[in-house]
Amino acid sequence: MLIDALQCGFYDRAVFEELRRGGFTCVTPTLGFWEGTLESLDALGQWRDLASECADAVLIARSTADILSAHQSNRVALLLGFQNSNCLEGRIRFVELFAELGVRVMQLTYNNQNELGGSCYEDVDGGLSRFGREVVREMNRTGVLIDLSHVGEKTTLDTIECSQKPVAVTHANAASLFPHRRNKSDAVIKALSQKGGIIGCVTYRNITPAAACDSIESWCEMVARTVDIAGIDHVGIGTDLIHKGDRAYLDWMRMGRWSRTVNYGAGSAATADPVTDPRWLTRPSDLSKVRGGLKRVGFSEEECEKITAANWLRVYREVFG
Repeated sequence: MLIDALQCGFYDRAVFEELRRGGFTCVTPTLGFWEGTLESLDALGQWRDLASECADAVLIARSTADILSAHQSNRVALLLGFQNSNCLEGRIRFVELFAELGVRVMQLTYNNQNELGGSCYEDVDGGLSRFGREVVREMNRTGVLIDLSHVGEKTTLDTIECSQKPVAVTHANAASLFPHRRNKSDAVIKALSQKGGIIGCVTYRNITPAAACDSIESWCEMVARTVDIAGIDHVGIGTDLIHKGDRAYLDWMRMGRWSRTVNYGAGSAATADPVTDPRWLTRPSDLSKVRGGLKRVGFSEEECEKITAANWLRVYREVFG
């Protein structure tokens, strides 16, 4: 089994078939970054149509049982998620509504501070707000996994403490292995694991060591160092792969409608355009090589299973059943 906790971009049957060839069991696609409620509902509707048209290849999962069912029927389970909470538009009741429509993952903040808390790019992170605490409790109640990948340090730590269920960093690396504001400190990773949470290691060049982009063994060594920090039960995969993304898509991710000035997100002026995937990951199906790479750097079969799927399944089961 192979679970990737975060991808984005444009999906169609060709992408789904590529994921099947790579042995993917479950993928969380990104349904939105900056969109409000109506646009987010449109995205949900479009994904339901797409899943219906490709029902022989994919299944929208609402539970771990659905993920296992998809695996048994040679389909890819789609765990629908948003990389921001803008879809709520300040309405606590909308958490339950989106959960009932099939949303299973939601990030509290994206690249800007919002009503819930601070992002990783703010100079000052004031922590989880009162509304943020209400949303955390409601996400716990309704079975939506809390994602903290782009969330600021204090807001992340506040959320880990506040949540009654495990939370996730679906796509980031350890800042001690690659210093970057988008990556997570050892303090965050340890706090996350102590509460049963999980971090998904990424393959995105802008926040991944150069060596880990050059060879699968080096990437797996990075995973091993992350396991040293978090423990074997709290590390998974969250590639942050972008399917068929172009500069316009990247600009929307980085700037939305909120900025008149250029913003590079996790990139820089030198990496303004979409970056290339790692040399060992020229197409999504290449991720199937990870298990072999993990074994070559010293992981046992059981440990490989935890990193590639079982740890995510455990968190999913605890959060939404």
